[in-house]
Amino acid sequence: MNRSDTRKNAPRITLRRATVADADGFAAMLSHTEVYPQLLQMPFGSAEHWRARLGENAVPGKPDLLLVAVTDDGEIVGGAGLHPVGGSPRRRHAMTLGMQVQPAWQRQGVGTHLMEALVDYADNWLGLLRLELEVYADNHKAQALYQRFGFVQEGLHRCDTLRAGVYVDSLSMARLNPRPLAGFPRD
Repeated sequence: MNRSDTRKNAPRITLRRATVADADGFAAMLSHTEVYPQLLQMPFGSAEHWRARLGENAVPGKPDLLLVAVTDDGEIVGGAGLHPVGGSPRRRHAMTLGMQVQPAWQRQGVGTHLMEALVDYADNWLGLLRLELEVYADNHKAQALYQRFGFVQEGLHRCDTLRAGVYVDSLSMARLNPRPLAGFPRD
């Protein structure tokens, strides 16, 4: 999926599946001091950690989808993924979503492009009924993006996560496929 920014001379952003070769870019992005505090990631992530994690996702039959947003010169400016919510066959209709965007690229459409791709994949290729995520209660920019794609708040988790020495709240948000039975014959 290619997307071009309408601003003059703006680099084109391409979305593609993440590979093991992206480990350095993931480590840099997720170690950024403005990125990891907004995620459930720990500081000081390493390229070795991401090589192992991306290698696990490359196994055939693995249901996870990890996408990266890259510039024309190969810089990773965002990433997002869909992951099973658990091992129970009764939850196969649901996946959890995670996303991160480099601070310099936030509010530039990268998150929107990643969300468009994930929602399309979930709705039209996996046939999922439900997408779930957790977001910090004070991360209003991310919440607004998720709401634009149909996510609604389902719960508040008080003192859910330790972030920089302070316990903070998070929200559970979810989105139901707006047309799960489209094309299904009706009486």
